[in-house]
Amino acid sequence: MTSFNDCKLNFGRMYTYDILQEIANHLLERTQLRPKIGIILGTGLGSLANQLTDADYIDYQTIPHFPVSTVEGHVGRLIFGFLKGVPVMCMQGRFHYYEGYPLAKCSMPVRVMKLVGCTHLIATNAAGGLNPEYKVGDIMLMKDHINIMGFAGNNPLQGPNDSRFGPRFPNMVNAYDWKLLKKAKEIGKDIGIENDLHEGVYICLGGPNFETVAELKMLRIWGVDAVGMSTVHEVTTAVHCGMTCFAFSLITNLCVPSYDLEETPCHDDIVGIGKRRESTLTDLVARMVKHIHTELKQ
Repeated sequence: MTSFNDCKLNFGRMYTYDILQEIANHLLERTQLRPKIGIILGTGLGSLANQLTDADYIDYQTIPHFPVSTVEGHVGRLIFGFLKGVPVMCMQGRFHYYEGYPLAKCSMPVRVMKLVGCTHLIATNAAGGLNPEYKVGDIMLMKDHINIMGFAGNNPLQGPNDSRFGPRFPNMVNAYDWKLLKKAKEIGKDIGIENDLHEGVYICLGGPNFETVAELKMLRIWGVDAVGMSTVHEVTTAVHCGMTCFAFSLITNLCVPSYDLEETPCHDDIVGIGKRRESTLTDLVARMVKHIHTELKQ
């Protein structure tokens, strides 16, 4: 009989370096662009991809060995295009643990980005604001995260380590580049959203249920500012393979640890907040992309 641990190891071997290189080559044969910046668009933020010009669209279902996103609001395609004149590789729809995919599969596209040639990752997500100073529509720049699933032994880097991706024991200190954080705050001031911009700690929970009051009280004690169901394993994978990371959360609902509230989080509302903030988020990401592009040329 095959044990659970054997299944995990077999899955880890499923996405070998050669398999991921095959995926990367498949993509590179379908576009002339060679981007250095990869972008992951979270729930409600997929419309940012509509701003790309001269774009090549590749549906997930047409890519060999690729999973398919099952979440409403996630289109499910890779896009190679220009964002304000800068070539980027964009994931319009990500994969989540609660969809039934192991974390290694959820974060697999990050390694594909690396093999395509991306040196930087910009990850976005929709999150619940736990910090009482946050309001719906605010943007939290991620300065750090808590990998609670990793505490329980569920990590995208589990299994045999291929040193061509990165070291066996990657250092996660300063996983989110402080220079890019500083630049994002400068951009926020330039575009007039400094009062809506925060810097905080994000936590990824397994989902798909939202949190109980007791859980929210515990997370607040831990120093968590925003709660979501993605990003941490993607950034962990990106850091492992030497990519520079910048990430932010759009606060789409408030996580208030009280039993007296009648309102509860709603997926449709989360998508709606993303659409409402579309122009601001596009401007922020575009300016960050432009900055990274300029830095890479120096």
